[in-house]
Amino acid sequence: MAGQTDSGSVHRIARWRAAGGTRGRVPGSLAVLTAAVLTFHSAVPNAVGRLGSLVEAFLPWLGLLVPLLLVVALVRRSAVALVAVLLPALAWLGQFGGLLLPVERGAHHLTVVQHNVSDENPDPVGTATALAAAAPDLVALEEVTPSALPAYAAALGSRYPYHAVEGTVGLWSAYPLTGVRRLDIRPSGIGEGWSRGLRAGVSTPEGEVAVYVAHLPSVRIGPSGFASRPRDESARLLGAAVAAEPVGRVVLLGDLNATVDDRGLAPLTSRMAAPRRGFALSWPASFPVSRIDQVLARSGTVTGIRTLPPTGSDHLPVLARITWSRAAGS
Repeated sequence: MAGQTDSGSVHRIARWRAAGGTRGRVPGSLAVLTAAVLTFHSAVPNAVGRLGSLVEAFLPWLGLLVPLLLVVALVRRSAVALVAVLLPALAWLGQFGGLLLPVERGAHHLTVVQHNVSDENPDPVGTATALAAAAPDLVALEEVTPSALPAYAAALGSRYPYHAVEGTVGLWSAYPLTGVRRLDIRPSGIGEGWSRGLRAGVSTPEGEVAVYVAHLPSVRIGPSGFASRPRDESARLLGAAVAAEPVGRVVLLGDLNATVDDRGLAPLTSRMAAPRRGFALSWPASFPVSRIDQVLARSGTVTGIRTLPPTGSDHLPVLARITWSRAAGS
């Protein structure tokens, strides 16, 4: 009898394992696929509908599949699926885990605020006052309309006596500005009146810093896919300008209409450092799903980035701190 009981138990365990393996095939496969996309997202082709850029625009959100797949694996009692779920979990942590760490509070050299203020902002004075209250050294704004410019200038002028505006982008600084010029980052087919970029030298206590402020073209999702070609072309022009910049220390502030994972920003992210800590999802302000407001640095580290409270814009402002490399200089 004991032998028969032991034999029956072995058969039941074998059947459970076999059934568990079968039940876990689908969630296990999905887990492996999710891990592959997280790790090798640059391999997703862009040829049809720019699918790769679309995936990269929302790449961190793939992490939501991990708890979902975990629940499915537990419900189906599949050991295979449970093990497979570890793959996307580890892939996500490897890619984005550092952003979850607390923002570094140590010494830094420069504090900046980046904000697309919206050309429909009903309260430019209140917006500017809120940004100045964060006490940054530099404030970069996009979608500054001619009618709202006097309000921004008046509200920021006392704390930031140096400023430059080119088209719809502006820079307010606590330090003197030099070498201000317009950046032509217009993609093909856009007229002369489109002006969304500027470059300025900033004389900081640590030396000269070249600051770029830019607003890249918007992207759209439509029947033909992810329409990002004008943005990508503008990013290439901006990347070429940064590459030719003779000043060693460079900061780029702007609404780039892309996340740092999006290959469309490769001409910039291949040359500049992205924030090491902080997700700072900035758009849309009502329910942020993506950080398209960026702070990038060359010859330095963006030690952390965070959002500020909402203003009258459809974007949230972001504040970042930058520490320069010791060997860097102008």
